[in-house]
Amino acid sequence: MSTDTHTTDVLIVGAGPTGLALAVDLTRRGVRALLVERAGALFPGSRGKGMQPRTLEVMDDLGVLDAIHAAGGPAPVGMIWSLGRRQGEHRMFDEVEATETEPYPGPWLIPQWRTQEVLLARLRELGGDVVFDRELVGLVQDADGVTASFARGPGVRARYAVAADGGRSTVRRLLGIGMTGETVDPGPTLVADVRIPALDRDHWHVFPPAAEPEDAPGTVPAEAARPARSDSLTGGFLAICPLPGTDDFQLVANFPDAETVVDLSADGIRKVVAARSHLAPGEVTEVRWASDFRPRAALADRFREGRVFLAGDAAHVHSPAGGQGLNTSVQDAYNLGWKLGSVLRDGADVTLLDTYEEERRPVAADVLGLSTRVHRGEERRGRATRQLDLGYRGASLSVDTRENLPPDALRAGDRAPDGRRGGVRLFDAFRGPHWTLLTVGTEAVDLPEPRDVRRVRIPAHEAYGTGVFLVRPDGYVGWAGGTASDLRRYATRVGLAPSAPRPARRRSPATA
Repeated sequence: MSTDTHTTDVLIVGAGPTGLALAVDLTRRGVRALLVERAGALFPGSRGKGMQPRTLEVMDDLGVLDAIHAAGGPAPVGMIWSLGRRQGEHRMFDEVEATETEPYPGPWLIPQWRTQEVLLARLRELGGDVVFDRELVGLVQDADGVTASFARGPGVRARYAVAADGGRSTVRRLLGIGMTGETVDPGPTLVADVRIPALDRDHWHVFPPAAEPEDAPGTVPAEAARPARSDSLTGGFLAICPLPGTDDFQLVANFPDAETVVDLSADGIRKVVAARSHLAPGEVTEVRWASDFRPRAALADRFREGRVFLAGDAAHVHSPAGGQGLNTSVQDAYNLGWKLGSVLRDGADVTLLDTYEEERRPVAADVLGLSTRVHRGEERRGRATRQLDLGYRGASLSVDTRENLPPDALRAGDRAPDGRRGGVRLFDAFRGPHWTLLTVGTEAVDLPEPRDVRRVRIPAHEAYGTGVFLVRPDGYVGWAGGTASDLRRYATRVGLAPSAPRPARRRSPATA
C-alpha cells in the first residue's frame, strides 16, 4: 500500500448517481471534491430508471436537464397480457399536465447507467472526474479531518467524507452505523437489461401471475400478490419496459418462494420469460446486464458520524416500487452539497451541517414508507411519488416571520415554485449555486454584506402571495417575511454575511 497521501476538501466514496450529483454540486462551488469508486467503471445497469419531477428540477439546476431529456422519454402506457393476448392498457402513473409552477409533471424514464454518464460528463466539464479501482479499506477521523486508506493507491486526507457507496456501504460498516428496517417482499426479484426485437416498444408490457377468479380483467395485481402455486419459473409477475434512447428493455420478475436461487445466466432469464409470457426463449436475443435483490426497506440509525455523512442507499434502502430510491438519493446530495460549500467556502458556522440529518432523515423515513405501500399495492403511484411536496417545514433552517397566513400559503421549508412574472422565469433565476432574494409584490430590499445572492423582484404571484423570500441554493424557501427584518441573523448563520473572510476558490483535482 502506498504511503503517499492526497489532500482534498471532501472525499466522496461511490460514483453512483448520489456521488456524481454531489461531486458536480461541490465542484461548481469551487470546493475540492475527490470522487472514488471501487469498480473499474460506472455501474452498467438500468436499475434506477425513473426520474421524478422534483429530481428533474435538480437536474435543471445542475445544468444537465437538456441531456437527461435527450437521453430519456416519458413512461409508456402499460399493456396487460394474458395467455398471449393483449387484455388492455393500464396507466402506471396518474396523468398530469405541466403547470406554470410545476413545469415537469410526470416521471421521466432514463436508465441509471445513462444518468451516470450524463452526470460524469458534467463533472468533467467542470474540471472534476472519477478515480476508479479505489476500494476503501480504512477510515479514521480526528478533530480536523478524515484519513482514508485503500486496497491500492495513495491514501486521502479530507476535511469531510461522504458515503455514497450503496446499500452495502463499506463506509457505514467502518463507522459502525446500523440500519433498521423490514423485509418488504420475502422472495427475490430479478432485474435485467435485455433485447427483445419481437416485442413492441410502445408499451410497458406486464404479464401478471395466473389470474385467480376474483381478479378483474385488465387489472394488475399488486406487486406483493402471490398465486397459490410456488413454481419458481411461473409463480410471479413479469414486467418488460422499453428503455428510451436504447434498444433495450428492462425486465423485472419476482419470485414468490424465498428459497429461490435466481439464475442470472442468459438461459436462465430466457426460461423465466418463456414461462411467464407468450415469448419464446430465443426471442430474448441478448442479456446485457442482470442482477437480483430482495426488496427491503431500511433506514440508517443516523446520517452522520463526526465528519462523515451518509447519503443515498448508504443511508436508506427502498423497494424499487414507485421509483423513489434514486430520486431521494440525488436529493440527499443536493441538500448536502450547498451546506458543505457554505461551510468550506463561505465561512458559515459548522452547525449548518447538523441540518443535513435533521432535514433528510425524516424525508427518507417518509419515502421509505411510501415505497413499501406502493410495493404492497396499498397506494397508487400518484402525487406523492413525484416528490414535489417534500419539504422542510418546521426544521431549524426554515424561518417564517409572517403571521396569520392562510392554510394553503407558501411557507418557509417549502419547495419554491416556478413561474414567470415581470419578464423573469423563476427557475432561470434560481439556477446556479447561489441564493436568491426574491421580493414579490413589495419593495426591493438589501441583504447586508451579501455573498452569492441574486436579487429578483417580481409582481405579485399567486403561488407566493406577496413578501420577501430567501430561496436556498437547493430551491427551497429558507426564510420568508413581510419585510426584511431579522434577515441579517439568518444570513449570517448560512454564510451569506459571514464574519470571517471567504477562502479562495479552488478547482477540484481530476485524479489522485
